[in-house]
Amino acid sequence: MGDKVYIDAIDRKILRFLIGNARMPFLEIARECGVSGAAIHQRIKKLEDSGVIMGSRLEVDPKKLGFDVCAFISIRISDNSLQLQTVEKLRHVPEIVECHFITGTYNMMVKLYCVDNDHLMSTIFNGILSIPGISSTQTYISLNEPFSRQVYIDKLL
Repeated sequence: MGDKVYIDAIDRKILRFLIGNARMPFLEIARECGVSGAAIHQRIKKLEDSGVIMGSRLEVDPKKLGFDVCAFISIRISDNSLQLQTVEKLRHVPEIVECHFITGTYNMMVKLYCVDNDHLMSTIFNGILSIPGISSTQTYISLNEPFSRQVYIDKLL
């Protein structure tokens, strides 16, 4: 948990452009923001150094690659002292794309993509439930993802 970073209106505008298109040329962002290219480079470097920008990535559509099942699995860990060890073991399950510590009855939740329900069942039984310390899971299958987005930056101070 890092300290909150102050960003101004130009920083927010830069972030909006980069969230919309991480490949947008810096000079085009500079023109849109009404500042020099050097200023954009400095501001982006500052946003990276402060941890606001954590990197850029290419997004792929899992369904187009044959991963037709998206699931969320709540995981209960029998011994809280095993949490970090469990995370490291979950990190090695290639189908898992996100892992979160959560509140409630379960300790963690993971998001994963599988080719089909047989693949999902195998991942649950041979991957997740085989990890020592995991006592139970509850699986939710996503039927559709109507939208996905980054944090809403217009509400930032």
